Amino acid sequence: MDGFRARLNDSLRLRLSFWLLVIIVGVAVVGGVLSFVLTYTEANQVQDDMLRQTAALFDAQHLPAPNTQPSGDTPIDPEARLRVALLPPPGAASQTASRTGFPPNLTDGLQTRVMDGDTYRIFVTALNSKQRIAVAQQTAIRDETAGYSALLGLLPFLVLVPLLLLAVTALVRRVFAPVMVAAAAVDRRSERDLQAVSLDGLPEEIRPFVAAINRLLGRVADAMTMQQRFIAAAAHELRSPLTALSLQAERLGGAAMSDDARTRVRTLRQGIDRNRLMLDQLLSYARAQSMPAMPTSVVSVHDLFRRVLAELMPLVEDKQIDIGVSGDDIHVRAAEVELTTVLRNLIANAVHYTSPAGVIDLRAVQTTRGVAITVEDNGPGLDPAERERVFEPFYRGLGTEVVGSGLGLSIVRTLVEQMNGHVELADAALFACGLRVTVILPAARA
Repeated sequence: MDGFRARLNDSLRLRLSFWLLVIIVGVAVVGGVLSFVLTYTEANQVQDDMLRQTAALFDAQHLPAPNTQPSGDTPIDPEARLRVALLPPPGAASQTASRTGFPPNLTDGLQTRVMDGDTYRIFVTALNSKQRIAVAQQTAIRDETAGYSALLGLLPFLVLVPLLLLAVTALVRRVFAPVMVAAAAVDRRSERDLQAVSLDGLPEEIRPFVAAINRLLGRVADAMTMQQRFIAAAAHELRSPLTALSLQAERLGGAAMSDDARTRVRTLRQGIDRNRLMLDQLLSYARAQSMPAMPTSVVSVHDLFRRVLAELMPLVEDKQIDIGVSGDDIHVRAAEVELTTVLRNLIANAVHYTSPAGVIDLRAVQTTRGVAITVEDNGPGLDPAERERVFEPFYRGLGTEVVGSGLGLSIVRTLVEQMNGHVELADAALFACGLRVTVILPAARA
């Protein structure tokens, strides 16, 4: 019940449907009760009129046969059976009334009396100065007939009200359908898609709210653009002094100095190199966030593997990592520069996190979903709870000693999504431990 109340408070569509249904059911109940009472009363009045009309069929020349009873084989509906008898005028001897079973003190007009243990509705009228006629019908039969007529009057309510409830529910759902479609379209967007929501097909009452959201999206887009420009400008401006510092540190390392000073200079150069790497990553991240989609072409995945490995070979040889490319060469339609950046980040991550003398496998295979480019290593792997968070900018897992900026996988996801692909993380399949990163891209069409 609490869950339904929460949904009722949160959903405008559910609230509108609920109260419309309550109103319809309430009106139907009141209308049904009134219809039943009026029909029941009208049916009784019709039966009273039937008693009057029956009495009007008799006169002094046409009297009812005394003590007439239907034969056993005569089919007579019990509901249509009436008792008719001649009665003396008021104040006369009551022997005739006693013989017919009617009470002796009947007055002219309609009345309800008990005869032979049953309740009857009786109509009495004078035929002449010496005779009266009485027509009677059991009230149980009258009530049954009136109740059946009243129930028949409720039949339209019983049929039409459920149909009306279904029609109102469908109508409310149809009215809110454009809003739900627009909400689903916005929900499917990526966090970088800040285009205005279309107002086409939306109800007039919802348009001001959507227009306000569009203005907010515009302000957010402007703020993000300014932030990206700031990051790019700051990273670019810092590269020059860091390059100068690196050259000065390199020259200083060639000078005569003590072993302690040489160690400090080496530490200084390592710190400068780390900062230069972070600035390069910042520039790459800013470009990936802001640049438009680049022209695509059909590229060989193995050619890109060889190109990236040539850049990273000094680090690979320094850690004595066994890195190889398996499988057939696969071609994919993508922006070559963007895909090269993706592979460089993935392979560099694998090299950094794989222990010395480790193994890294690179391969590309054709699947039903497209081209799957896989980088798999036998490093420490990644906790499943962190596999979504590692795509966040600047996020770094706890306990890692690898130098980095935490931007590599953010850049990878951004560029892959621009190429209409997606990235998957899983445990290594070729090794006892490690991580497998798979990039799914559309296959090149012939």
